[in-house]
Parts: sequence; structure tokens; C-alpha cells
Amino acid sequence: MVVRLRGCAADERARISDQRVSATSICALPTPIPVEFASSLQQSDPVIHIANLTRRFGAKTALNSVSVSMPRGAVYGLVGANGAGKTTLIKHVMGLLKAEGGSVRVFGLDPVADPVGVLSRIGYLSEENDLPGWMTVSELIRYSRAFYPQWDDAYAAELRNTFALDSAAKIKNLSKGQKARAGLLVALAYRPELLVLDEPSSGLDPIVRRDILGAVIRTIADEGRTVLFSSHLLDEVEEVADHVTMISHGTIVLSAPLGDIKAAHRGLSLDEIFVSTARA
Repeated sequence: MVVRLRGCAADERARISDQRVSATSICALPTPIPVEFASSLQQSDPVIHIANLTRRFGAKTALNSVSVSMPRGAVYGLVGANGAGKTTLIKHVMGLLKAEGGSVRVFGLDPVADPVGVLSRIGYLSEENDLPGWMTVSELIRYSRAFYPQWDDAYAAELRNTFALDSAAKIKNLSKGQKARAGLLVALAYRPELLVLDEPSSGLDPIVRRDILGAVIRTIADEGRTVLFSSHLLDEVEEVADHVTMISHGTIVLSAPLGDIKAAHRGLSLDEIFVSTARA
């Protein structure tokens, strides 16, 4: 899914304060980052800072006092089995869920209270990737460009060529891999400070997964931007992540630079490390 930002009335903005907010209810006017603010940000400042975040759905505790901090300019892999709490954590980062306990700050801002300040600086792609099927690729690009003042036409064209997307093709006629590429194009073309990928490669062929988790992610990080992606495919995370956070049953069981994790578990793959840590 690609979150699109729109202007909205005060009564619609009030819905953001509800406990649960749907992606389609979020509407905000994307604004450029003030130069004086951007220049004041230091590399050491965390892009995402989560402290003691707790979230329950009925009797189930989806997140149990989760704390994690992610400085800018790196690739962060959020790993865990399906249902471990990865998507719930990302929804809090996106402001789609309100914290029941603890706090969430993205760029130093509360994403629920200030969706304008947060979402206009995030590129987002999820497994669902619900693009408008009636549009062509070209129409999708023109439509998305209208919402982002920082949209880079040259970069969008470069991505379309790299992903081999036919401008005249209808979104509904694209394969799952092609739709993922189209969604990624929209998420990247305005050069967001933070790219959030929620299980982006689930069900995709190895070539598409290589596009998403290889050159694209590394390019973003090398430009000083930040990438957060969740996956249950730990071998892919091991290839590209600088830092890995492992979550099991709503609790973080391990969070450290990948090199440190590998050094502390000599001879083990990330998958083997996760299994042994989750069972401990």
C-alpha cells in the first residue's frame, strides 16, 4: 500500500486521534521541510524513537513494552515470524495506530498528532500494495506527483526504466512483481527521508526481491536516508541490513548491529540465531 497525502478538514483530522486509524482516513498536505530545520538535524538524531510501546487487541498483547531507536542513514531489518508484531509496530510508526502505552516519535514528532510533519517525509510500501487498478502506470505517476512538491521526474523515469514498467499498461493487468515495482517507484520518486517497507518481498520472485532488497535499499542508505523494512525471510535481511531487531510474540528479543550479532554467534546464520534467541 502506498499512503497518499491529501489536504483535509478539521473534522477529518480529528479522527487521527482515534485509537485505530485506517490508512485511507489519513489526509495531510505535504509540505517541504524548512531548510533551517533540516540543517539542524544531526546524523546521530534518531529518525525513529520508540519507548515502552504497548499495544493490545482484546486479550492479546501485540506489543509488550517495546523500545527501539533508529538513527538516520542506515538499513534496519525488523524480523520475526508472521504474527510476531512487526506490522503492528510499523503501523504505530506510520501513525495508523495510537499507542496505548509508551511513546512513538518519528523525526522527533508524534505521527498520530502530526501526520503532516511525518507522512510527508516517508515513503511506504506494504505487502498489500493496493494501487488503483484502473490507472495506467503513466497515470499513476502523474497522479502521485501531484501530492509531492519534491517529486523528482527524472528519478521516476529512471526507476520506471530500471523496473521495465510499460507506461501504457493498466495496473490491474500487471503481475504481482510488476505491481510491487510500481508501488516502490511511487514510494521512492519524491526521495523520502525514511523508506518503510512492510514485508515487501513476500510472494515475489527472486529477481523482484533482488531489486527491492538489493540495489534500491542500498542506494537509499548510501544517500544518507533511512530504510526500515520488515521480513520473515531472514536470509534476505542478512544480505542488506546494517542493524537487526528481532521481535517474538510482541517482545524485542535482540536488537543490535548485524556485525555484532554475527560476531556473538559465530558460525550461525541469522535464521539460526533468531530460532535460538526466541527459544531462550
